[in-house]
Amino acid sequence: MDPLLLALLGFCVMMALIALHVPIGIAMALVGVTGFAQITGWGPALSLMASEPASAMGNLDLAVIPLFMLMGSLAAAGGLASDVYDMANALFGHKRGGLATTTVVASAGFGAICGSGVATTATFGRVAMPEMLSRGYEPGLAAGAIAAGGTLGIIVPPSSMMILYAVLTEQSVLDLFTAAIVPAALAVIFYAVAIQYTVARNPDASPTAEKMPLNERMVALARGWSVIVLAVVVLGGIYSGVFTVNEAAAVGVVIAFLFGVVRRKIDRKTFLKVMAEASAATAMIYIMVFGATIFSYFVSVTGGAQYLVDTIAALSVEPLAIIFGLLLLYIFLGAFFDEVAAMVITLPFVIPVIQDLGYDLVWWGIINVVVIGIGMITPPIGINVMLLNSMHTSIRLTTIYRGIVPFLCADLVRLTLLVLFPSLTMWLPRILG
Repeated sequence: MDPLLLALLGFCVMMALIALHVPIGIAMALVGVTGFAQITGWGPALSLMASEPASAMGNLDLAVIPLFMLMGSLAAAGGLASDVYDMANALFGHKRGGLATTTVVASAGFGAICGSGVATTATFGRVAMPEMLSRGYEPGLAAGAIAAGGTLGIIVPPSSMMILYAVLTEQSVLDLFTAAIVPAALAVIFYAVAIQYTVARNPDASPTAEKMPLNERMVALARGWSVIVLAVVVLGGIYSGVFTVNEAAAVGVVIAFLFGVVRRKIDRKTFLKVMAEASAATAMIYIMVFGATIFSYFVSVTGGAQYLVDTIAALSVEPLAIIFGLLLLYIFLGAFFDEVAAMVITLPFVIPVIQDLGYDLVWWGIINVVVIGIGMITPPIGINVMLLNSMHTSIRLTTIYRGIVPFLCADLVRLTLLVLFPSLTMWLPRILG
């Protein structure tokens, strides 16, 4: 069979297997091995199942993923998510739309110790939703703030998505973390503006609350010291050069564990549950990485990626038009797949195109994460929206989608700015590099 036709057939079979609920990593590995066997025979193809995963496991950056996942799970179990929410509430809760803004700011803070968009959404779906509804917030605004805030879990460093991208594209994790700072800050600001726009149009969506007494505000702010310490030690240690990314992740796990133990939030049963959750999530990501490396090798051997590059190069369109076309693809995929799946499925085809267009792969990594985050709240599915709807069945899905609209508009404006002005993303890595 013609290699290019084989690559196309392989991609179609992979998508069909995924549609049949075969785990994505396994589907990619099966197609990669079977397709490679059609070219070289089964002997070399089966050896690929050992050589490519072994090569991926040899990448020290991959070891950071389970450590940051464990840190986030320990922090959630230790009550740090509630602390960061109380701290943000003490600062913004009395303003109109204050609890929604609190949720966004707290999501960014928790993202700095969690690294997962779905986990951030689930956490604040439990912590923030009951609080906002009890205070008379319109359900759409409450759900929109939580779902949009959850996307900050993958853009605020340290992010498991960025680490995964760095591993699969051989980029610097530290460069990606540094490049994400400005886009993450813009996300918080734009979401806050979206909240103020919403409450200006409909004041009833967000009743005002009495300002918390000074002593209570001080107590709430003081309770958040553990979150601040964890974030400062991990991120401050990375950016100052005191720790490598791996060392910072390991230190973060120890600190999060000690906080949970001292607060008596983590006992033997809780610890085992946290370890099981973190292990399951890590195993899923590792299987995806193994499958992605095998499938990428198959695609490169068939010449499918190069054919796509040559075809796009032959089009008489501006590079920006191609970039915006890819962004539409990612928003579509993000609406149906979780953030990790949307990335690993497309990287074998997209990265050669980005390199041929002359764009920086660190910049594209941030754009990639941002646009996948947008997909997580985009109709007709949007994984964050579906998660919230499953957690709070009394809130209709259409209500959540209406609440998402202002945040989705804010995201599209932010994405456009980051694409048109790459310096917004790259100036910090260049200065610190």
